[in-house]
Amino acid sequence: MADGMLEGKVIVISGSGRGIGRAGAIIMAARGAKVIVNDVGAGLHDQNLDQLPAQEVVDLIRKAGGTAIANYDSVATWDSAHKIVQCAMDTYGRIDGVVNNAGILRERMFYNMSEAEWDDVMQVHLYGSFNLSRAAVPQFRKQESGAFVFMTSTAGLFGSIGQCNYSSAKMGMIGLSNVLTLELKRYGIRSNVLAPGASTRMTQSTAANLHGGEEANRKRLAALPPESPGAMMAFLVSDAAKDIYGQIFGARGSDMMLFNHPRPLRYLHRDGGWSPESLAEALPAFDGLYTKMARGKGVIPWDPPTIE
Repeated sequence: MADGMLEGKVIVISGSGRGIGRAGAIIMAARGAKVIVNDVGAGLHDQNLDQLPAQEVVDLIRKAGGTAIANYDSVATWDSAHKIVQCAMDTYGRIDGVVNNAGILRERMFYNMSEAEWDDVMQVHLYGSFNLSRAAVPQFRKQESGAFVFMTSTAGLFGSIGQCNYSSAKMGMIGLSNVLTLELKRYGIRSNVLAPGASTRMTQSTAANLHGGEEANRKRLAALPPESPGAMMAFLVSDAAKDIYGQIFGARGSDMMLFNHPRPLRYLHRDGGWSPESLAEALPAFDGLYTKMARGKGVIPWDPPTIE
C-alpha cells in the first residue's frame, strides 16, 4: 500500500474494469480509497457482457490490502446509474468522488454514420456522465463536499476523423463540467476534466492505430501506460486538489498538460451594428488569428519516447 492520500474516501469509477479506469482504481485504492469498480463488461463494438474484468480489479486491490467492490450496473440509463451510487452508500455509507470514465466506440465517417451509432456513443459517454453525476450530487450537496472528474479526449478538443459521435460527446463533457463548476462550487463540490493519452484496448482498436500492427502497439503501450492519466484521476479526487475547479488537464506518458478554455481573441465594435457588407470589410482584422484545424498530433506533435 502507498500513503493515505485518499484515506477514507469512497470513489466511484465507471468503466474501471479495464484501461485507464482500472489503473485509476488500483492507484486510488493503494492510497486508502474505498473504490466502487463499476463496469458492465461490454465489448467496444458489441453488447456481450462480462463481469470478470471488474471482479479481477477488485481481487487485485484486495490482494494488495485495499478495499473495493465490483458493480455491474450501466451508466447509460437513469435508474441503473442511480443504483451505482446507491451501491456506494449501502456498502460504505458515503460517496466522495465520481470519475466518469465509461466509454465505447462506434467509428464511422460522418456521411455513413447511423442514428444508432450516434445514440449508442452519446448514451454511454454523455448521458452516462449526466446520469451518474446527477445520482451523486444530492449526497455531495448534503455533505457539502465531493469531486467530479469528466474524461474528455483530444478527439473532443480538436476533432477526430471517423469519430463525430465520440468527439461530440467528449466535447460535451467540458460543457457539463463547466456548468457543474458554476452551479456547485458554492456547496464545496469540485468538477474538472481530464484528457488522457494512453495506449489501451480502446485506443488500440481505433482505425488510426490499427495500421501500426502488434509491435507498434506494444511500444505505444510501454510509452503511454494508463497509469499516467490514472494518477491524475486520483489527484483530482483528492484533497490535494481541493482548490482546483473547472479546469481541463491532460496526462500523457510522462507529460502533464493544462488546456485553456475558449476566450475571445479580438473585439470589433461598430456603431449601429453590422451588415454582411460591413463584416466583409472589417473581418480582415481577424486575419492571422483564425485557428488552424488539426488532428491531435497536429496540436500536440511530440511523440513519447520509444520503449524498445
